Amino acid sequence: MRILILTNKIPYPPIDGGSIATLNLSLSLSRLGNNITLLAMNTAKHYYAVKKIPPEITNQIKLIAIDVPAKISIRGALKNLFFSKNAYTAERFYTADYRQALRDLLQSEVYDIIQLEGLYLGLYIPLIRKYSKAKIIYRAHNLEFEIWQRAAYRSGYIKSLYFKNLSTRLLKLEKKLLPQYDAILPISKKDKEWFLSYAPKIKFHITPAGIVENLKEQASSSKIKPDLFHIGALDWLPNQEGLLWFFDKVWPVINKKYPTLKFYLAGRNASAEIKAIKAPNLIFLGEVESASDFICSHSIMVVPLFSGSGMRIKIIEAMALGKTVISTTLGLEGNPAQNN
Repeated sequence: MRILILTNKIPYPPIDGGSIATLNLSLSLSRLGNNITLLAMNTAKHYYAVKKIPPEITNQIKLIAIDVPAKISIRGALKNLFFSKNAYTAERFYTADYRQALRDLLQSEVYDIIQLEGLYLGLYIPLIRKYSKAKIIYRAHNLEFEIWQRAAYRSGYIKSLYFKNLSTRLLKLEKKLLPQYDAILPISKKDKEWFLSYAPKIKFHITPAGIVENLKEQASSSKIKPDLFHIGALDWLPNQEGLLWFFDKVWPVINKKYPTLKFYLAGRNASAEIKAIKAPNLIFLGEVESASDFICSHSIMVVPLFSGSGMRIKIIEAMALGKTVISTTLGLEGNPAQNN
């Protein structure tokens, strides 16, 4: 089959959950004999030069990158709040350049399936229906409204009001788009149950985030000195609030009892608040070249999450590499693993 995958960022390097989920499924579909084209937004925030992507990936996937700003600004958020009914997080990914690129593809190529990687790509459904007869599949990485709904409960008064408004708008968008999909691929059983409650007639198939086969081969059998680590998108609000809480409330207690224990923190696009953390034995590495190599070189993963939705793919990857993972109940939400 000919499959067109739409995504709001280039899924490379695979060092955050969304990129891992998109890239691994795209590669798997290609290896099954499908012809894969991936039309990705190349935003200023997650910009990556396509020519740097390894040929073993670009030989399997035709990747087309469209530069879009998609910048977050207070002015833009306020303008959206008072003059638009759409959620700001979704509206900023609806751009003229991406619409034109998608239109050109649909007018020159015929696809059997068009797969939307995330809620925000649903805004392009009218354009897709106008120029294509392809089946539209929604790959739901999470429930977007749930992320902001949960964040609202842990925020100050002003932020809480804004996050609640954002969550309400995203929920309306989620419900509005449901009848427009031909099928939905939720990432977990919990998410599937939510979708079924609002769209019982739509076809569903739970599609967890896959992990590449050679991860176990990468796992080091040598003994590693005990330490703690975290890796993830450091511009993602749930990661930020969890880490700030951990270093404020938990790390001082651990450090007092184990004064030589180190904590290694890795991830791209760290916020100013994350960079400003001052904690003994905290080693901030920023973006690392290989997430799996980083995970292999350390011992205990810490995932302190109090908001978010979907599945924490980094936990799955760490488990595949034989690592101990310490997280919150919400951090393990959507994880199908069983305690043996």
